[in-house]
Amino acid sequence: MSHRRALALMVLVTLLWSTAGVVTRHLESVRSFELTFWRSAFTAASLVLWWGVRQGLSGLAPLGSPSSRLWLSALCWAVMFTAFMLALTLTTVANVLVVMALGPLMTALLAWMVLRRPLPVVTVVAVLLAGGGVAWMFGGQGVDLGWGPLVALAVPLAASVNWTLMQAHAGRPIGAEREVSLPHAVALGAALSAAFTLPAAWPLQASGHDIAWLAFLGVTQLAIPCVLLVHLTRVLSATEVALVALLELVFGVAWVWWLAGEVPGPNTLSGASLVVVALVFNELKRPRRTSHAA
Repeated sequence: MSHRRALALMVLVTLLWSTAGVVTRHLESVRSFELTFWRSAFTAASLVLWWGVRQGLSGLAPLGSPSSRLWLSALCWAVMFTAFMLALTLTTVANVLVVMALGPLMTALLAWMVLRRPLPVVTVVAVLLAGGGVAWMFGGQGVDLGWGPLVALAVPLAASVNWTLMQAHAGRPIGAEREVSLPHAVALGAALSAAFTLPAAWPLQASGHDIAWLAFLGVTQLAIPCVLLVHLTRVLSATEVALVALLELVFGVAWVWWLAGEVPGPNTLSGASLVVVALVFNELKRPRRTSHAA
């Protein structure tokens, strides 16, 4: 796969991720923990069903692997799927999103320390520009120092570990890659997230209408894009994945503007523009190296 095609597919991943906000506007009564439970449960179920129908028992066998790499990735996905919703119950959406903007910087530093990947000045500038754009979009209320931002910090931390882990795995010899299937970590992580949130979500009260929407989210907003992302880490660097992932915030604003009539303010539009400029700048100025260059 060419770098350009991988980048285009990564943009598609963020577009699918970004549908969560506008879809939740159509939910009737489901609560945050129950929303997370159903979304995670449908993610795990849809992937297990897909692999089972397509490949039979051989398609499900990787789920039972004892590989520490597989389970670490699964734990990262579980934290990412769960901590975001938990943080929203403790603080404002703006605070959570500003904290999540630290993701690219964390990923760049972790890839530099663990994988010994070079950290070009262009990438550092792009990361700082994108982070500043997100802060400008959502930082008008200021970031408090309570538990909410601390819980939200788990999301970029887990993501940076996960993206770096995937890049390290993508660089292994073909024979070694067959020892573990990281796409299956998405299903395991979703199952862990569902198990963790079930006690807080009980008793389940979602209507049939809500469950249908949550099934849609589980399949199209998590299962498909997350598995696709795992494959894209064979071409895109961990830092690049983290940077492009910020487009989820930009697309999320666009969705609710278009379909829910929530008109963004000037700060939101200018901050979103800065994020896009940072991503374009990084792609135009990045060193033309192998597919794993930072």
